[in-house]
Amino acid sequence: MSDVWDVVIIGAGIVGSACALECATRGMRTAVIEGKGIGSGATAAGMGHIVVMDDSPAQMALTRYSQKLWQDLSEHLPANVEYDPCGTLWVASDEEEMQEVRRKSALYASSGISTMTLDSHMLAEAEPHLRQPLAGALLVPSDAVLYPPCAAAYLLAEALRLKAQLYSRRALSAKAGKVRLDDGTELHASRIVNAGGADAEELLPGLPIRKRKGHLVITDRYPGFVRHQLVELGYLKSAHSLTSDSVAFNVQPRRTGQVLIGSSRQYNAEHPEVDTQILTSMIDRARWFLPEIGALSAIRVWTGFRAATPDKLPLIGPWPEDESLYLATGHEGLGITTSLGTASILADHLQGIATKIPIEPYLPARFEKSVAHA
Repeated sequence: MSDVWDVVIIGAGIVGSACALECATRGMRTAVIEGKGIGSGATAAGMGHIVVMDDSPAQMALTRYSQKLWQDLSEHLPANVEYDPCGTLWVASDEEEMQEVRRKSALYASSGISTMTLDSHMLAEAEPHLRQPLAGALLVPSDAVLYPPCAAAYLLAEALRLKAQLYSRRALSAKAGKVRLDDGTELHASRIVNAGGADAEELLPGLPIRKRKGHLVITDRYPGFVRHQLVELGYLKSAHSLTSDSVAFNVQPRRTGQVLIGSSRQYNAEHPEVDTQILTSMIDRARWFLPEIGALSAIRVWTGFRAATPDKLPLIGPWPEDESLYLATGHEGLGITTSLGTASILADHLQGIATKIPIEPYLPARFEKSVAHA
């Protein structure tokens, strides 16, 4: 059995689903392959923070562009996506971190992003349950949160409405314009997009991707306990580590009134089981900033794996060794934010038109020599 398509997308997490919708919207005959469930993998394990990040100019460009696309789409999202423009508070615990607040504020202003610097008293008013006193915070009102599995399901449903087709099978191979599924079906396309996240390497061994494990905890319903996405500025230090395990204070309000607690990062931890030591450290960190959070009832703990690259930028675009193969993976903890931007610039590239932001920083070819050597 064989089918012919303009583009075949492997993976229906939020990145793959976004790519499917973008391609279908542009009139491409689109097939999507997903063997584990729509919005599974890192999408189901993510916090759903739609945030501008400034680790590098390329990271800031993609997160900012994609955030604008989410804002444009937000009025069309169904209620179960739980889109909430609550903003982010980057919390500073001391004067050194307040210097980082000022740096971020100036940088964001240069990119047209509105922020507000809060002193200790203003922060206490904004988030009464935070430890007092803290030095202050940077408020980024344009940031938002959403529920990733339902967001992915919505994007894919819209793609299917536009005549994309879903194959609920596992892809065994993808190369030279042909994708072979586990039921013997062969799909042919001039363009194949590997959007497999942390599992992308299964179909393309040697990709410059490492799995980075994370833990999350969600509580029962406590409406108003936190009002913004709260992130410690020390989070940036832990996020920059490419080798060591780390935890940081990262807490999110949900439309349901629940509180989502992160975050942790582990390399070389391939098992999905909860790591008690990491979880305890993560909760202790949250309690340092929110002393009363320890009294909340947790109802679920889970883990997931992010797809991390050495330079902390995703792989978007053609794979140099196969002219039919394209990548949309390696987003690490920013796949939810950057899914729409990734889909837009990838579809532009597939159609041979100028991308809305430069695609060059994300092209997989930047790792071609290291992969060939490996």
